[in-house]
Amino acid sequence: MDFNMKKLASDAGIFFTRAVQFTEEKFGQAEKTELDAHFENLLARADSTKNWTEKILRQTEVLLQPNPSARVEEFLYEKLDRKVPSRVTNGELLAQYMADAASELGPTTPYGKTLIKVAEAEKQLGAAERDFIHTASISFLTPLRNFLEGDWKTISKERRLLQNRRLDLDACKARLKKAKAAEAKATCEGDTVPDFQETRPRNYILSASASALWNDEVDKAEQELRVAQTEFDRQAEVTRLLLEGISSTHVNHLRCLHEFVKSQTTYYAQCYRHMLDLQKQLGSSQGAIFPGTFVGTAEPASPPLSSTSPTTTAATMPVVPSVASLAPPGEASLCLEEVAPPASGTRKARVLYDYEAADSSELALLADELITVYSLPGMDPDWLIGERGNKKGKVPVTYLELLS
Repeated sequence: MDFNMKKLASDAGIFFTRAVQFTEEKFGQAEKTELDAHFENLLARADSTKNWTEKILRQTEVLLQPNPSARVEEFLYEKLDRKVPSRVTNGELLAQYMADAASELGPTTPYGKTLIKVAEAEKQLGAAERDFIHTASISFLTPLRNFLEGDWKTISKERRLLQNRRLDLDACKARLKKAKAAEAKATCEGDTVPDFQETRPRNYILSASASALWNDEVDKAEQELRVAQTEFDRQAEVTRLLLEGISSTHVNHLRCLHEFVKSQTTYYAQCYRHMLDLQKQLGSSQGAIFPGTFVGTAEPASPPLSSTSPTTTAATMPVVPSVASLAPPGEASLCLEEVAPPASGTRKARVLYDYEAADSSELALLADELITVYSLPGMDPDWLIGERGNKKGKVPVTYLELLS
């Protein structure tokens, strides 16, 4: 118990000395040992790395999980070292709702069939999102989090220790300075020859004794300063090596960033492919869903890719007037040039995307151009007849926005 009390008293004395030194430095009443410029640059670089890593980590978590309540729940599970329960993505939940709606409203109806197709696509999107979140968490978030919870905590601990060593060093310097000043003053007073006729000749003896005491105090302060300087230099070297390791951290984070971009590219490519397939499925069944003369516009989720520039497409896609597939039954030899537009029912349409004609029966389209469209009896409702000047040809409904 006696040992513990001594240690407690010693720790309290050290803490008090550091607090006094720190306070005097803040008020400009004590000198402070300054670190070299290179060391200060390393400290600033480390602080900047830590701050931006935290911001990137937090925002990436928001990107992967926009729900703040879900993020808090996942954080608590991680702190309790428990496995995070599997969570249904928004796309998978929407797919489930659509599938249930189709089952109740009738899976054989046009609306029910479409709901089932869209539900399957949404389910695929949800699965792709789940894979992306899992991959990004492992390859990107985990290394950033390991740096903040591992390497940075070690750096912070050594920096605090270096700060304490510096305060101890500066306190020793201040103590030595005061001891030397007191010794010099006592020496000057002791060098004065006493007048033994005085009533108090003992002042000379006291001055000589004080000079000897201050001399011992200076020796003790110098010894403490040498020890404090050695400990400070050793701690500064340890801290400097850790700070220089930030360069390796940057290299590791760069590799993780490439992995994140790769996983994100894969995710969006899968989403595009799933939606393109869904668009084709909906386009093929649109005639059964909307059997009228004019079909409502179904704008695709993402524009189809065109390997040909608009100018080249328009220049290399001639329209041949003979289109047997457009004629009513029994009139297979009817040419498109011989087909007159109906007296009523023609409409203007704006082209949404570039379309490259698959054969001579189709009309090549350029985005944002205006054409005249109409339908013929017995014609596939997924297609319309399009006219641009003296050119005619089939055009897909999904590439058009019907106007007045």
